Amino acid sequence: MPRNVEIKARVRDWERTLQECCNQSKTAGELIKQRDVFFNSSHGRLKLRDFQDGQGQLIYYERPDLVGPKLSDYSISNTTHPADLERVLTQALGVRGSVVKERLLFLVGQTRIHLDKVQGLGEFLELEVVLTDSQTLQDGDIIAQNLMKKLGIQPDDLITGAYMDLLKGQHTTP
Repeated sequence: MPRNVEIKARVRDWERTLQECCNQSKTAGELIKQRDVFFNSSHGRLKLRDFQDGQGQLIYYERPDLVGPKLSDYSISNTTHPADLERVLTQALGVRGSVVKERLLFLVGQTRIHLDKVQGLGEFLELEVVLTDSQTLQDGDIIAQNLMKKLGIQPDDLITGAYMDLLKGQHTTP
């Protein structure tokens, strides 16, 4: 199962953070519109990501709800029929809720930086350090910590859980 080290943080200064993401990646970022539908799951989290263009991904992941860098194990299956898949999964499992966001994607080395505007929540940043088979959690943690410093992420900006959890009021943000 692929693994990454992930952090999620509230963005307090969008323009400054955007500029630093552009500086670090040497790009303007890629705009991606997403609607994530979370399904009831007895283990981990299961979501269908609809890219609003006929493409989607079914994503299952397990990640502890901790502040700061944390290990995430995940599996992804691509689909060209997200609406059909959503209908079947809704009937089989029931829907926990959905998250609508606009995401700017930046790539820095082996790290995906997501600068997100989430409907009903606000502005956030996610770092996903994609680990190779030979890398440890500690290797990913070092990479994440270094990028957090460069991007100006403070410890009190870090949040736990998923956007879905925040929307449901199960976690709080700083």
